[in-house]
Amino acid sequence: MDRVQIRRKFNTVGPAVLPVIHVQDEAQAQENVKIALNEGAQGVFLINHDFPKEQLLPILGTVRETFPAAWIGVNFLAVTGLDAFPVLGDLKRQGIRLDAYWADNARIEEHQPEDRQAQADAIDAARSASDWDGLYFGGTAFKAQRPVEPEFFSVVARIAARHMDVVTTSGAGTGIAADMSKIKTFRRVLKDRALAVASGITPENAADYAPYVDAFLVATGINRDGDFYNIDPRRLSKLLEICRHSFEIPEKAV
Repeated sequence: MDRVQIRRKFNTVGPAVLPVIHVQDEAQAQENVKIALNEGAQGVFLINHDFPKEQLLPILGTVRETFPAAWIGVNFLAVTGLDAFPVLGDLKRQGIRLDAYWADNARIEEHQPEDRQAQADAIDAARSASDWDGLYFGGTAFKAQRPVEPEFFSVVARIAARHMDVVTTSGAGTGIAADMSKIKTFRRVLKDRALAVASGITPENAADYAPYVDAFLVATGINRDGDFYNIDPRRLSKLLEICRHSFEIPEKAV
């Protein structure tokens, strides 16, 4: 997917804002999805941060039933696409549409040849076999995973572009903004391919990242102070207002 396509998908001129909801239970998930959509977010991701993915599945069904037209993605914590895509295919056959899957680790191997990525290739095969047709956001040089040294950022970005719809990276940890040099490297290598960032984005720094990034997957930056689970509508509204503007990459910035 390229930068034009993702903006058309979300009907945006700046980055799409996709709040990440760390699900506690059905009521909390429903309330936060409602807040996100009411404020104008382009969609949401739901994640099972505190319990096994099996407990998230019925919640996904009820959220979809409540919000039939919403753009809804999912992250199954600590699960790669090898296991996730068959589940997504099963959900599709049950009539539960999910628009995207985000994996923290897309299994990109910087020390292997670009055309011999055994784990990423296996994930690609699982995706194809599942008959699931949503967007794949693949974690690359991502927080809480095997570290990738900065000198290999260009390598992993180039490989990742072959295996997913939206290359997705992050800072060093939850709530930590990615180094701008990392984002610029990814953008330079990806050229016109879609790029998402999934940590450390706030209303205060979003404009710095917006020229280079096509989607913000954001939780702590828009949540209530000291609250891991619940969106602050005012902070989300402020972030969305920033992202309603068009951003150009500064000349010679990458």
